Amino acid sequence: MKKNKKCGQQVNSAVCTDTVGPGVVKAIIFDLGNVLIDFDHRIAAQRIARYTDKKPEEIFILFFNSPITALFEEGRISAQEFFREVKKMLNLKLSYNRFLPIWNEIFYLSQKNKQIYDLAKRLKKSYKLALLSNINILHFRYLKRSFSVFDAFHYIITSFKLKVCKPHPLIYQKTLDILKVSPKSVFYTDDRAELIENANRLGLRGFVFKNVEQLYEDLKSTGVNIN
Repeated sequence: MKKNKKCGQQVNSAVCTDTVGPGVVKAIIFDLGNVLIDFDHRIAAQRIARYTDKKPEEIFILFFNSPITALFEEGRISAQEFFREVKKMLNLKLSYNRFLPIWNEIFYLSQKNKQIYDLAKRLKKSYKLALLSNINILHFRYLKRSFSVFDAFHYIITSFKLKVCKPHPLIYQKTLDILKVSPKSVFYTDDRAELIENANRLGLRGFVFKNVEQLYEDLKSTGVNIN
């Protein structure tokens, strides 16, 4: 690995050559959640229910689908500010230090995740590989400590750093700027159809992630060499 001045990143120099013609895939973007790492917010909701008078279903809605959570994923409030708002919303009788593992321990690896990781490592040899995720700083730090998936990518791009979440067009445009590629030269997979739809409107070649076999077919359909 060496620093390629053209890319400005620590990447394999072969990745950043711009010798391929127009329309050929140069960069591949993967989503993180439910693609490389699986998760279940209901795990946290069940555990949180022990420290509040609200039911797990209510907690799931208030906790994970609230504007405060969106602000946290966009990096517009700190972890402490997020916790204070959650504590107030749920009348939560829990300290910040005890809250952290409950909030974070919702992730797990499946066989599917391991197959995608192995695929990404292979693709990294020939393409610019990026991970693009809507994620808050607490989950990101926890995942970096607990799971070995990030080394398969040249670029780790997160909503909390860019201050914008998918499917806003700006996050895709910023990602293209980071990768220094045109939309048509990007293959992008995500498990949420609405995110893919917005990316496609900008010209990216987006495909909804369904399973490993489908991902292989989608990659082949755009001419990506997966060997």
